[in-house]
Amino acid sequence: MLHIRVGLADTTGSVDNQTMAAAAAALNIQVTRDVPKFWNVDASVEYLTDPHSIPQGVWPVFIVEELPPGEGGFHMTRHNQPYAKIVATPGSDEWTVDASHETIEMLVDPNGNRLQTATAIQIADDKIVDGVGKFEYLVEACDPCEADASTYTINGIRVSDFITPDFYDPSPSTAVQYSFNGTLTKPRQILPGGYISFVDPNSSELQQILWLGPKPELRDLGPATGSSLRAFVDGKTRDLAHKHLHGPSKKTAASRHAYRERLKEAARARAKHYDV
Repeated sequence: MLHIRVGLADTTGSVDNQTMAAAAAALNIQVTRDVPKFWNVDASVEYLTDPHSIPQGVWPVFIVEELPPGEGGFHMTRHNQPYAKIVATPGSDEWTVDASHETIEMLVDPNGNRLQTATAIQIADDKIVDGVGKFEYLVEACDPCEADASTYTINGIRVSDFITPDFYDPSPSTAVQYSFNGTLTKPRQILPGGYISFVDPNSSELQQILWLGPKPELRDLGPATGSSLRAFVDGKTRDLAHKHLHGPSKKTAASRHAYRERLKEAARARAKHYDV
């Protein structure tokens, strides 16, 4: 298996070096410790101090000030190499969840076109249940469980939960893990704030079940265009989904910030033991 290098780079100048280094270190732990337990991935994440100097072989994840309407986070170069863009809100470091999200999905499906055949789903009585036949699901590893309640922390840095390959199993089992954090408890489950996209053979076009309000809704996305299926879906969904995403409570955010500050203080204290 070939090793993949992911580079985290800030184009805004608004994120301090310590936060960037801490975020890259947390993502590196996630992709070396957590993701390979379930997905055939061999990767590492590093902090790129200069967004205008991208080493050969690195797939960059750029922090940007904004994305144009209808533009998702996943992109391809003219040589069909993947990269991602995420938005950082000034004064907040909650962008790390998006960075984790885009990194994992880029590693699991670098081309953004991977389809997995599994049991069809439908909405009945405002619930998502198994249907008749099968759909081809776009493998988006973080979308079904992307709400804040599903995230977890690594050294005080918030990262995204992600599905496992068993997410596409035909029936549930108590012995199976459907997402890393355990927030998904059965195959093809979608949590509030999440979504799943698929090709229905009856229409041969992309459809989606999106759960942003009080109940899930079925959307027709139409025939796919652009560089990849994921880029197309991102462009159709990202703005809607992000408007409804709820960050952590003030208490939770303060607790995470305090934890990171304690780590910084410990690091500064430890540095005094070295004669440099």
